[in-house]
Amino acid sequence: MSKYNYPLTDYLKSINESKVNLMDGDDPGWEKQYPSWVINKCLSHHIDTVILANTMNMCNQLPNKLQYDFFINTVRKRKRLSPWDKKVRLDDLECVKEYYDYSTQKAQAALKILNTEQIEFIKSKLNRGGKA
Repeated sequence: MSKYNYPLTDYLKSINESKVNLMDGDDPGWEKQYPSWVINKCLSHHIDTVILANTMNMCNQLPNKLQYDFFINTVRKRKRLSPWDKKVRLDDLECVKEYYDYSTQKAQAALKILNTEQIEFIKSKLNRGGKA
């Protein structure tokens, strides 16, 4: 195993923008450290690469080099920024669930439309006093 770091952004930049094959070099670490599931997830956020990512999800038994070669040769050169889902604050979710008597799924939907003012109001109504 190599002592070098293999960042996810290098893989994504080579697939999306530079088209420089990282696995053609002498360092076998690029192939060993290839995060196939994460790459598929990142590429599934874009309309032009979602089918390609799904294809690789169905062929997950393929070696890392083959999966990487598929992407580097089929994905068109373009700058793509993958948005990561932000984690919902757990205490906000619990407050909405308790206040409205919602399930987790309904509370997550409600959190999308509630603003911070409304969430603070809900928290103040649920505040029972005492030490936290």
